[in-house]
Amino acid sequence: MAQPLYHLLVVDDDNRLRNLLERYLSEKGYLVTTAENAEQARNVLATEDINLVVLDVMMPDETGLEFLKGLRSDDSSPDQRLPILLLTALDGVNDRIKGLEAGADDYLTKPFEPKELLLRLENILRRGQSLLDSRWVSIGSYDFDFKSATLKKGKDVIYLTTTEQRLLEIFVANPGKILTRQELADKLEMVLSPRTIDVQITRLRRKLEQDPKQPLYIRTVRHKGYAFWPGD
Repeated sequence: MAQPLYHLLVVDDDNRLRNLLERYLSEKGYLVTTAENAEQARNVLATEDINLVVLDVMMPDETGLEFLKGLRSDDSSPDQRLPILLLTALDGVNDRIKGLEAGADDYLTKPFEPKELLLRLENILRRGQSLLDSRWVSIGSYDFDFKSATLKKGKDVIYLTTTEQRLLEIFVANPGKILTRQELADKLEMVLSPRTIDVQITRLRRKLEQDPKQPLYIRTVRHKGYAFWPGD
């Protein structure tokens, strides 16, 4: 059974599906609030403490993808990094890629089995909770806040792009483990070439390493990939 304190927001313009999900997820121990469009969803986020959003893609006026992109790009929003699971009838590979590139944490195609949705929600929340259990991580003279995906040096905030934030989360969650470029792309849930991974890591090193050409924290393992050591 899910933890009863988790509060989910279900956003879908289909009244029948919205009501079914509210009933099913409530029976599984979640607190559930619903919204039928993006505007209602924003009103809920402004007034309620939400842990995860189940978001329909194909909605009138403002699509789920548009809502998601707006949320992820709003640096002033406390919900910028809120976990999002997308629901959609579009099952093409490119459709899934667009959703993940927009910042979704997971993607489920309609029609779906309620049990699968439940397992995906539990996995997302479990990952998030493991990060929150050790919210602050020290990396040399830097501090990384998992909850806000914020990198700080003293009182100074170091700006990270969404991809850089997610890369650093992956490295911090896997200290000392060699990760290939393909593994990093898979964990990022993006279709990225090895060269693109290298470029993203180079950019992250410029913000984190005192000497990016001789990195202490994100190290290159020749012929294998990269590994992270936070304590040097």
